Amino acid sequence: MADNGVDLSQLSPEQQSALEQYTQVTAQDIKDAVPLLERSQWNVQIAISKFFDGEGPDPIAEALEAQNNIPRQAARHENLQESFMASSRPSGRALPRLRPDPAPRIVPPPQSTHRTPLLFSIIFSPFTFGFRAVSTLFRTFLYIFAFLPASVRPRAITTSMTSGWKGTMGRRMLMPRDTAARFKREFEEEYGNTSLPWHEGGFAQALDLAKSELKFLLIVLMSPEHDDTESYTRETLLSPETINFINDPANNIVLWGGNVLDSEAYQVAAEYNCTKFPFSCLVCLTPKEGSTRMSIVKRLAGPMSPQTYIAEIQTAINKYAPDLAGVRADRAAQDLARNLRTEQDSAYERSLARDRERARQRKEAEAQAKLAEEQAREQALVAERLAQKREQWRRWRATTIAPEPDSSADPKAVVRLALKMPDNAGGRVVRRFAATTTVEELYAFVECYDLLTNPDEEVNREKESGEESDRERPEDYTHEYKFRIAAPMPRVVYQPDESATLGSTIGRSGNLIVESVIPDDDEEEESDSGEEDVE
Repeated sequence: MADNGVDLSQLSPEQQSALEQYTQVTAQDIKDAVPLLERSQWNVQIAISKFFDGEGPDPIAEALEAQNNIPRQAARHENLQESFMASSRPSGRALPRLRPDPAPRIVPPPQSTHRTPLLFSIIFSPFTFGFRAVSTLFRTFLYIFAFLPASVRPRAITTSMTSGWKGTMGRRMLMPRDTAARFKREFEEEYGNTSLPWHEGGFAQALDLAKSELKFLLIVLMSPEHDDTESYTRETLLSPETINFINDPANNIVLWGGNVLDSEAYQVAAEYNCTKFPFSCLVCLTPKEGSTRMSIVKRLAGPMSPQTYIAEIQTAINKYAPDLAGVRADRAAQDLARNLRTEQDSAYERSLARDRERARQRKEAEAQAKLAEEQAREQALVAERLAQKREQWRRWRATTIAPEPDSSADPKAVVRLALKMPDNAGGRVVRRFAATTTVEELYAFVECYDLLTNPDEEVNREKESGEESDRERPEDYTHEYKFRIAAPMPRVVYQPDESATLGSTIGRSGNLIVESVIPDDDEEEESDSGEEDVE
């Protein structure tokens, strides 16, 4: 995939990761970010430092350029006055303008505190306590003498008490943000509550803000000891025209000020070649000089009228504003493309997640169907085995049933029963049983009635199927009767009890009915169907 003329597919995964980290921090165009990372050996930290601090000359690139000897036309910034002056020359060609000076990023060194070794602390502890006692006593006298009139107050005490905007003694070094807050507070205490939007942060933070948001950084350096500072501040800097111009959002100005008595402002004055106070400087991004280069586009030194001050700054802004507008448009297009890619990736991830969820549900459904099929197969196999054992039990039990007593037997030892069998089992059966026959054997007689009445058909069926008759009792099987025997009037249900005999339970004769037992599941289905019929 090619992005702004750069083929990202040619980059390794490590290089693509470094490019993504770099663009997230700097928001730089990919076509400019890739060459900078290549010059930084794909080191993200070095590339970010070059982006914010400015990139120095590359000796390898200069050597190659000198070797190839390719002429390169320098970037030109020309206003209307310079065009008229160029047209008035005989040659009609303007003199080439020098490139603006780079604006370095200045970060004050961190404060380092050296702790005194323990041995020296113990040795000099008496002197330390003495110095603290003398200092406390001296500050007490200063506080008392402060109430005296200025005419009778000692000059040394008056000088040591001087502090604030013009104080040169006792200015403690602070962090950049605290230094900026102190400058703003002292400025407002000296000149009143103004409407100038001072940036409450260090110089490096203000420069980074102007670079990232493509704004102009207006630097104002003041020396309270200078004679022109008072008039310059009240007449030029605090004039209504200047305040309105700086606060105008269309000018995109970030205002940062500093007191050269502070360490950070002093370093800025030294690096930006401040030779006269009061000093103002306009800094902005110059993409024609380099995609990450911050340059000094205007220096204003010494006192001047508000109209001249605003005109000089406005000229510089008008010269470089189109370049910043082009970079701003490129960044907006890059952000739009990045957001579009993010939305496309998000939509693809959501679609992929839905497909994965459907695949998971399909696999689960297939697994459940396979499990149900296996369970049905196992249940059918168990039912088949149970039916085989039931049939084997019937054949075995038919051989154990006692035969019917003959007519010469004692009538008192015989029980004559009339059994009304189910419709599919032969109708009404009359048979005599011994009085000592158990009720369970009566149940077995009914269960094996078809085998007892037609033994030849059973033998023929076994011969035709080629199966040998197994008339042994099956193992691990408990037979359950699917019917019950009851007397109609009065209704009495006889259970298959192996201890109760027919003589003691029924008597010498009786009429019995064989009723089929419906399973619970079948009863529920029949009841449901009956309710539906009623509805």
